[in-house]
Amino acid sequence: MARQIVSVVAGEELSSGTPYESVNPARPAETVATVLLADADGFAGACRAAAAAQREWARVPAPVRGRVIASIGRLVEANTEALARLVTEEIGKPYAEALGEVREIVDTCDFFLGEGRRLYGQTVPSEMPDKSLFTFRVPVGVAAVVTAGNFPVAVPSWYLVPALLCGNAVVWKPAEYAAASAHALYRLFAAAGLPDGVLNLVFAAGDQTYAGLDRALGEGTVQKVGFTGSSAVGRAVGELCGRHLQSPCLELGGKNPMVVMPDADLDLAAEGALFSGFGTAGQRCTSLGTVIVHEDVHDEFLRRFTAAVRDAKIGDPNGDVLYGPLLDHRFAERYEEYLGWIQPHHTVLPGPAGRMDGDGLYYHPVVVDGVRPDDRLFLEETFGPIVGVTTFSTLDEAIDLANRPGYGLSSSIYTTDPKAVFRFREGVSAGMVSVNNSTSGAEAHLPFGGNGKSGNGSRQSGMWVLDQFTRWQAMNWDYSGRLQKAQMDVAEITPDLGFRL
Repeated sequence: MARQIVSVVAGEELSSGTPYESVNPARPAETVATVLLADADGFAGACRAAAAAQREWARVPAPVRGRVIASIGRLVEANTEALARLVTEEIGKPYAEALGEVREIVDTCDFFLGEGRRLYGQTVPSEMPDKSLFTFRVPVGVAAVVTAGNFPVAVPSWYLVPALLCGNAVVWKPAEYAAASAHALYRLFAAAGLPDGVLNLVFAAGDQTYAGLDRALGEGTVQKVGFTGSSAVGRAVGELCGRHLQSPCLELGGKNPMVVMPDADLDLAAEGALFSGFGTAGQRCTSLGTVIVHEDVHDEFLRRFTAAVRDAKIGDPNGDVLYGPLLDHRFAERYEEYLGWIQPHHTVLPGPAGRMDGDGLYYHPVVVDGVRPDDRLFLEETFGPIVGVTTFSTLDEAIDLANRPGYGLSSSIYTTDPKAVFRFREGVSAGMVSVNNSTSGAEAHLPFGGNGKSGNGSRQSGMWVLDQFTRWQAMNWDYSGRLQKAQMDVAEITPDLGFRL
């Protein structure tokens, strides 16, 4: 029987809502979970509950909060196979990738458990005697976190773990088509001993989430918004937060370039293009968008790349496959629109483009050679198993092509020339650069995030994300017994600036 799932606010299940069915994209007739979706009132109510619980959670010593994070990591690790199987069942991610996704949660917890003892402030020397200056990291308050379903458990952990560690309460709205995976992760977090109301799980449609968030921001019950999703929705979220004088943490889409230089190892480049272009069926924000290959090696690279794509196995995500189905019907419909962007001047390789035979949401991998800088296929994110190929003659031209779409998430260059590597790193707009590696593959202790259409410069992962979930507080302590006025009552030592040897 399908799972019955509801939102959980302040430890209590919300028993009413609009039914939604999360289905198995490999077998769309199979319902994985029936979910009751809350409305805007439900979302805003969860934010009020989080605000009520946050102060006591912030009073828990940070090292103790770190031990809770450690417990979450151990619980996830002990439930790795069950959680990964659920991810595979619900979104069609190959089991090997799902295992890696769960491992990323454990890695994130392993990193942040120690940060509970390293939420350092500083002592700062004063310009006046008998006075000390200090800085402190303080939690922002309540974080409203909205995540996509292509990484239904790993990416949420990038927000939830540091936000909770820093003493914030969280309202988490996951993608409804990945509800069962999200609910399982929530249960693991709750089992670590989080007090009721510190982590709240709300299932809701996008329009109700937006309306509820607008209400919560107006009521002052949300102090930070984290959003992972499309650039279009991210822009709307950013505008909403801006009206309330808040700076959200936005992790958005990408049109990620891979530059192949004439001295590149072409087999390695083809392997990297295969994984980053078609892993997770091209449904990563870091998926390869366009291969920008030097004109001297274009033909040979394309031959090797298309051969690798032709030999790749697509199918049941429980097997040894490159990728499985698309995430959900809505993504399949949108992907078919992208296929309509193919023009007569394009060459489509290695074979048919479109849906594969059978019931699942499986689609053929598509390589489109001859894309031009003004093509929609070159300029816009295509969330699915399609990769464009174009050529360049100079590195400066390649950098211009890499930056042209206006995204700035991930990038890659294949070369043996260090000079080319550093020129590319300096010139590319991406927040992340890989050398002789694919555009996909983040590690839990490096900053993750993009610029331009890919985000607002915020970063997830590593110590850098602490700046998203804490604010700096400055304190001055004057124990002189008299009022000392900054920039006015300052001792001066007069130099003899006219002195000469």
